[in-house]
Parts: sequence; C-alpha cells; structure tokens
Amino acid sequence: MLIRAGDTVEVIVGNSRGTRAKVVSVQPEVGKIIVEGVNRVYRHMKRSQKNPQGGRLSKEMPINVSNCLIVCPACAKSTRIGIRFTPEGSKVRFCKHCSAELSVLRPPRKTVKPKV
Repeated sequence: MLIRAGDTVEVIVGNSRGTRAKVVSVQPEVGKIIVEGVNRVYRHMKRSQKNPQGGRLSKEMPINVSNCLIVCPACAKSTRIGIRFTPEGSKVRFCKHCSAELSVLRPPRKTVKPKV
C-alpha cells in the first residue's frame, strides 16, 4: 500500500466524492484508511465513568484505499503514484503526472565489499 498516514487524498467514490482531506491512519492488513471528516458515523454511548454525558459520538470509519487518490503536493492534482529507485539506490514514491518525488520509502542500501 503506497498511501501513508499524513498524506492528503481525494475521495473519488461515495457520498464524500471530491473531498480532499488528510489520512489519519492506515490499516494495511485489510487495505483500508481512515480519512479526516469522511465516512462519519454515530456511535450511541451509554453514560459511564469515561463518558459521563453519554449520547451520540461522531467518529470516522475506515474506507477502502482504492476509493482514494493521493494529491500531489507539487502539481496539486489527484494522481496515481508509483515506485522507482534513484541512482543512489533509495526507493521513492513519485507522481505519475509530473514525476515529482513524494517521499523516500527506503534509504540507500549499503553495499558489502567481499573480503579477499
């Protein structure tokens, strides 16, 4: 999964179509993400020590990662992203529209010289 927490995404399917918001958390094992202000539901809570007032609490629920496109900070378009290796050997995410690098996924690997 190429979307990380803190990325800005645009929702492309559902009631919140067209909404641009920040990713709060990522659940890679199920392929879902939680986005700020998207897919809000009400949780009816009974009074308790933690929640003395009770009532309806609103919270965000996960949406499928395929329903979002990442927004490139360089070109400000919602786009697909890819992975490539730089000449130094680090692995980076890049925008498919403008080829700008989004972030480094892995630093360059150290090469091990064989002992003679």
